[in-house]
Amino acid sequence: MATDIKLFESKSENSWCPGCGNFGIVNALKKAFSELDLLPHNILIASGIGQAAKTPHYVNANGFNGLHGRGIPPAVGAKIANKDLRVIVTSGDGDSYGEGGNHLIHNIRRNIDITHLVHNNQIYGLTKGQGSPTTGKGHKTSMQFEGVYADEFNPIAFAISLGCSFVARSFSADKDHLSEMIKAGMEHNGYALIDILQPCVTFNKINTYKWYKDRVYYIEDDYNPYDKVEAFKKSQEWENKIPIGVIYKEDKPTFIDRIPQIKDNPPLINKKLDPKNAIKFMEEFK
Repeated sequence: MATDIKLFESKSENSWCPGCGNFGIVNALKKAFSELDLLPHNILIASGIGQAAKTPHYVNANGFNGLHGRGIPPAVGAKIANKDLRVIVTSGDGDSYGEGGNHLIHNIRRNIDITHLVHNNQIYGLTKGQGSPTTGKGHKTSMQFEGVYADEFNPIAFAISLGCSFVARSFSADKDHLSEMIKAGMEHNGYALIDILQPCVTFNKINTYKWYKDRVYYIEDDYNPYDKVEAFKKSQEWENKIPIGVIYKEDKPTFIDRIPQIKDNPPLINKKLDPKNAIKFMEEFK
């Protein structure tokens, strides 16, 4: 069974540049929702600020736009309040790996059962092309005229080192592969980080569609993603060849699994609350 993909079509006018890699991500996301037989009300897409963060506008589902780097907190709150909701975070490399770095670290530790998509174009697209955490060293940008001095951030190695329970990479120009990674992340019980290679056709003239196509390769069928040492080796591959697929997995309890009051009871949103119940606690402060 599959839901009609047209249910996820949005009527919002799209403001992305023609040829932007984000289009492939939105199409793969809708395809994944359809093939998982979901309905729009089953899903929440939360985001921060940036070109990637406009995604909730372009998919017919529940959406939440937060502050820059703050897409994860509302997603976490929604998942805890309604554990039956399928929660997606969609953000850019700056939004997730820069401004939102602390939220990423600590919610990987908590192992919240959400799927986090990072549109990684290795540049800040919304704010006109300055270097992001994943911009290559030496890359000349609209702000770094002599090239970026800092070493680039490696999100795959970072996530593996933290014991993120699902780490994958895909390419926005490969809709079928990307939709499979999104489905796998959503079906995984725990925090799923999917780093998506997404060309910015306006501000990044180095990491183009051709640049990625010349380098990406599918991870071998006999690869074992539960082997942390081998996964870390995969995370180091970049300049000449870039692996795409599920790179690391770890089975462990989710945040909700660790809290019996939430795990063993109906979703918090179904709990009937009477404000009068707060009176006995307020009396303690008199």
